[in-house]
Amino acid sequence: MLLSPDVSAGGSAGIAENSWLFDAASDDVDTHCANLGRWRLDYDQISCGAFRGTFTEVRLPGLQVFRETTSQKVRQYGLLGSDSFGIALPWNTQTDINFNGACMSPGNVITCFDAEVDMCTPPEFELRGVVMDAALMEKTLAALQIELPDGLWHQLRELKTDPSAIDRVRQLLACVHQIVEQTPQILDDVDARQHLEDNLLTEVIDLLPTLQPCDDLRGGNARKRLVERACTLMLARPDEPMSILDVCKGVGASRRKLNYCFQDVLGSNPIHYLRAVRLNRVRRELKQCIDEQIGVYDIAVKWGFWHFSQFSLDYKRHFAELPSETLRRARMLHS
Repeated sequence: MLLSPDVSAGGSAGIAENSWLFDAASDDVDTHCANLGRWRLDYDQISCGAFRGTFTEVRLPGLQVFRETTSQKVRQYGLLGSDSFGIALPWNTQTDINFNGACMSPGNVITCFDAEVDMCTPPEFELRGVVMDAALMEKTLAALQIELPDGLWHQLRELKTDPSAIDRVRQLLACVHQIVEQTPQILDDVDARQHLEDNLLTEVIDLLPTLQPCDDLRGGNARKRLVERACTLMLARPDEPMSILDVCKGVGASRRKLNYCFQDVLGSNPIHYLRAVRLNRVRRELKQCIDEQIGVYDIAVKWGFWHFSQFSLDYKRHFAELPSETLRRARMLHS
C-alpha cells in the first residue's frame, strides 16, 4: 500500500492507495473534492469552523463502495461521472438533509441514476454507498426482468422502502468498512473482491424494485429554480452585493417566500448563504494567487467585502484561519 501526503494550497491530505483501496483525509474542502476521483463534484463550505473530510473507496471489479465524512455543512453539486448509478445511505445522523428542494429524512435512501447531484449536508455528516456503471445496472436489471420504479431514470431522488431491506444493505456496507479497517488483507484476493461485489449487487438489485419516491419532485424543482435564479442574480456582480429587496424584485417573490425556499433547498437564509459562497470564492482565489502585486484586499473587494477588518473576522470565523495565512501558504507552495 502506498501512503503519501498530498499538500495543496488549501490544506493537506493523507492518502493511502493500492489496487483496490483509496483512503484519504484532508483539512480543506477543495482538497477533499480533489480526492473524490472521477466524481466531478464541487463543494462550498456553508458552516463556520475548521474543515475535516475523509473519503474511502473500495474498488471492486464492476462497482465502487464508498464512505465519506465531512465535519462542516457543505453544498455538494455536480456529477458522479458520466453514465453512473449511485445509491447512498446517510449514516449515524438524525439531522435532515436539504435535498431536491426539500428536507430529506436521514432514514431514507438516495439514488442518482445518470443525473446531477445537488444537496446540502449537515455538519458531522457521513454518507456510505455504492456507485457503478449505469449501463451495467440496466443490463443486469434487464437480464433479471426487473423494472425500476417510475421516476428513477436520470434523476436524483429520495426514496423509501421497508426498513428491513435498507438494513440489509446497511449491514453489508458496515461489513465492507469493518474489513477495510481491521482485516484489509482479505480483499487482496481477487476472488474475495468478486464475492463481495456479487453480494452487494444482489442486495442493491433486491432493494431497487421496492423503493418508492417520497420527495415532492415538482414542488422541489420549483423551489430549486427560484433559488438558482436568486443565486445567479446575487453573484452576477459580486463586487456590488444586491439587497434582498432587489433580489426579491428580480425573482418575483416575497422576502418570506425567498427565505423559506432557501431554507428548504439550502438549509440557510439568502444573506448567510451568499456570504458563505463569496467567502469560498475568495478562498479559492487566494489559493491560486501567485501574482505578488495582488493582495488579500484586492481579492476581497472583488467579491464585495469592502470593510477589510470585518472581512478578516468573517473569514477566520468561517475557515479557522486568516486570509493572509491562506495566501502565504499558497505562495510558498507555488514558489
